Amino acid sequence: MQNKPDPQLALMKASVWRLLQALPGPDSAGALREHLAPDASWFVSHPHNELVGSSAIHEQLYAPLQAAFPDLERRCDLFFGGEWISPPVSEVGHSPPELRGEGWWVTTTGHYLGTFKRPWLGIPPTGEPAALRFGEFYRWQVGADGVGRITEARVLLDIVDLARQAGRRILPPSSGLEWLVPGPATHDGLQLGSADPAQGAESMRLTLEMFKGLWRFDGKNLDSMDMPRYWHPNMMWYGPGGIGSMRGVSGFQRHHQAPFLHAFPDRGSPSALPRGHRSRIAEGAYVGSTGWPSVRATFTGDYLGVKATGKPINMRVMDWWRNDGQLLTENWVLIDLPHLMLQMDVDLLARLRDD
Repeated sequence: MQNKPDPQLALMKASVWRLLQALPGPDSAGALREHLAPDASWFVSHPHNELVGSSAIHEQLYAPLQAAFPDLERRCDLFFGGEWISPPVSEVGHSPPELRGEGWWVTTTGHYLGTFKRPWLGIPPTGEPAALRFGEFYRWQVGADGVGRITEARVLLDIVDLARQAGRRILPPSSGLEWLVPGPATHDGLQLGSADPAQGAESMRLTLEMFKGLWRFDGKNLDSMDMPRYWHPNMMWYGPGGIGSMRGVSGFQRHHQAPFLHAFPDRGSPSALPRGHRSRIAEGAYVGSTGWPSVRATFTGDYLGVKATGKPINMRVMDWWRNDGQLLTENWVLIDLPHLMLQMDVDLLARLRDD
């Protein structure tokens, strides 16, 4: 194990951070051209899905967002990077090579803040401040010309919660707390400098140990996963709109795990594989992971007000964890619920049109 930060990591983080200062904003089109490879692909929440090239990314995603929120600003709560090297199958389950994005990645999460002045995705403007939660993973590669550029991004936006702020309930009220999700309690989520690689390795180890517990679910008893072994008693789990936030393992089980496993009991079983871990990185006390999809399952129990269909589904998911050196203490989670609901025969954006 190396005991010094890789200089490639510092170069990549500086490059991506420069882009984020202009994204979104009046200079976003030029910044995207400068920092993206010509054929860069942006994989975004439904209804954007896949956008290729800086022009399409700007015109279809960022320009409409900026028009809806003219004074939009980015507020990052977490920012860190690392190299993704797939761990053994025994640690995370089978993930085919074509689903993995091995290499250098940077991730960030937080929220956009601005005055909601024009409709966006059918959500009516309020004329008041609104916060749109985001999660982003950027893959950075050095091209044949020796210049490092972003070749891929995964972006999730909490559309359900933004609709809630605009007074439109496209899902039932969250079981958990509905609020402006905070950054880390330690206020150290922006890893702009260098961190001890050994600390990042330990953070990854702790997170993978928790995963092993998740896959030990016996299909009946939540205690079979032994989650208190991995989580701090006062842990916080920050879910997306429609699910909400919760405290402690008991809150996590009550508001998320029990409803989720009722709906998708075969998640993680051999029939639900492969699980696609597109990126998983660690730096300092933080770990970030995204899968596109990272969960495959069968919708066999009612979920978020929708009747079970018995159909297969997959989920686009992002997670970020913080640990205190011994236990996991905070977990930020985003799920592309509009994409998931389409597979459950529900069009959430159509609910906006029908209101």
